[in-house]
Amino acid sequence: MKIRHVAAVLVTTALLTGGCTSVSEIGPEAEAASANGCGVTTAKLASEDITPLDPAPAPKLPVTVDSADKRNVTVTSADRILAVNLYGSLGEIVFSLGLGDRVIGRDTSTTFPAAAKLPLVTPQGHDLSAEAILKLNPTVLLADDSIGPPTVLNQIREAGIPVVIVDDTQTLAAVPEHIRAVAAALGVPEAGEQLVQRVQSEIDAARKTAPTGGTPPRIAFLYVRGTAGVFLIGGEGAGSDSMIEAIGAVDAGSEIGLKKFRPLTSEGLINAAPDVILVMTEGLNSVDGVDGLLKLPGVAQTPAGMNRRIVDMDDGILLNFGARTGKAVEALAKAVYGPCS
Repeated sequence: MKIRHVAAVLVTTALLTGGCTSVSEIGPEAEAASANGCGVTTAKLASEDITPLDPAPAPKLPVTVDSADKRNVTVTSADRILAVNLYGSLGEIVFSLGLGDRVIGRDTSTTFPAAAKLPLVTPQGHDLSAEAILKLNPTVLLADDSIGPPTVLNQIREAGIPVVIVDDTQTLAAVPEHIRAVAAALGVPEAGEQLVQRVQSEIDAARKTAPTGGTPPRIAFLYVRGTAGVFLIGGEGAGSDSMIEAIGAVDAGSEIGLKKFRPLTSEGLINAAPDVILVMTEGLNSVDGVDGLLKLPGVAQTPAGMNRRIVDMDDGILLNFGARTGKAVEALAKAVYGPCS
């Protein structure tokens, strides 16, 4: 089950900077934060924006590529690019390749400063608008299976615009192939390899920031949307497990045999016994902060709940798996293991 099918409200937030969030910044829900760790902590990137390759590459087109939907797609121009998906990762990759000045629109999740003012082609949640796309007259559209509906993608194809679908596997291991697929479709494969090397080195360096030795913390990822009544726990293959394991921690959901996302139950979460609960920032806000989170089934009865050991991270970063993945892993490691500021 893909997270797109879990809820259609995985939305944008502004990128953050810094370390642990103080009690005064969080508000009254953090007043009882335990001395065991930071209590409530926000994982924040050190930089708000994208770092593009310099110099920017020049696309060599036309190219014919194998799209993930089993089609052979020929791209003749990268002058007007649209790169859209649920997570914002495709737009992030295009900008990181140094082709941001060619991007003409964005999805709801692509909110980093360099792209934030581009017109939306997902004006209602995460569904693409054929009218909004065709109005921008793109020369190529990059997407993946996390976004749709398929009827809109077919309309774009019928209008003569090449549509390249990228595999949407949400793991750290898949990030290099996502970059290569985007770079190949835009006629800049050499730049793609440059970006792969940079991102992989950042991921490798971030992994090394996690402490070694001792008992690794158990972390449970909860996908919560209080306004929609959606309360789920992540397990193997959810994407959150990949981030948790990258910082040397144990994914508590995977450890008790959960796959993808499953409804949150008191028994399940208590059995998972997380030391830390990881949530998205907007999800935490949707349940009115930590006090509201502690009212969900089983949360208060876990070691994490008893110690108010909650880590939140920007919705557009935690499960993005784009060109800033290494920086996201580093930020998560700092939030889980770092000293309070």
